[in-house]
Amino acid sequence: MPEPCLAIEGLTKRFGGFYALNELRMEVAHGHIHALIGPNGAGKTTFFNLVTGVLAADAGKITFEGQPVDDARPSRRTLRGIARTFQNIRLFPHLTVLETVMIGEHCRSYPSMWAALRAAVLQRPFGEAAQEGRMRENALELLAFFGLADQRDAKASDLPYGDQRRLEMARALATRPRLLLLDEPAAGMNPQETHELDALITRIRDRGTTIVLVEHDMRLVMEISDRITVLNFGTRIADGVPAEIQRNPTVIEAYLGEDVPL
Repeated sequence: MPEPCLAIEGLTKRFGGFYALNELRMEVAHGHIHALIGPNGAGKTTFFNLVTGVLAADAGKITFEGQPVDDARPSRRTLRGIARTFQNIRLFPHLTVLETVMIGEHCRSYPSMWAALRAAVLQRPFGEAAQEGRMRENALELLAFFGLADQRDAKASDLPYGDQRRLEMARALATRPRLLLLDEPAAGMNPQETHELDALITRIRDRGTTIVLVEHDMRLVMEISDRITVLNFGTRIADGVPAEIQRNPTVIEAYLGEDVPL
């Protein structure tokens, strides 16, 4: 079998006596949209924090493209090719749309986030002008891909909510990830915006980026996912293609009371 993009073995995280994740095992294939779903408190965001290095695991192993990443800092994992978005939008409100995407571009050229921030908003010395020009061109290409090119000079905080969601995804893609973790990208979107998001996530995958998707909109999950892993109280209770998950009695029982149609 081909080597997975992301392999999780026995991943465990405790907070006091509470297991946020308990010996999770999971594989994400290259080029797939792999959804991670479960009721509130199932451990989904903890999983993202462990994969990106925000939290340290108590036990288990995380392997990305055949290499362990357990001891790598978040910045090094970004350079390795792992990026994420957040459930709550995190943008620099006073930067323009273009500057926001260029922050992601600069992460591979400057030693710290603050150096990248300065470089994105201040004119660079003459010797770096060509490099800055290439970064700007790449950022503009991403804005066009996300339908935001005509708003490149607007302040990020002035964008409509749905556009801010897309901008955060564009900034994440600017780091050139091979694995993108999307944390509830449809949260707060109206039905039309969610429909457009379906196609956008699929297009990102088609560009060559593997995606792990955490999302509560089950229509979106079932429509675009290649495979789904289901968590409940930190434990994996199911793993399979969407049709298998939809008729899995354990999954249906876990969602009782959550008012989530499968």
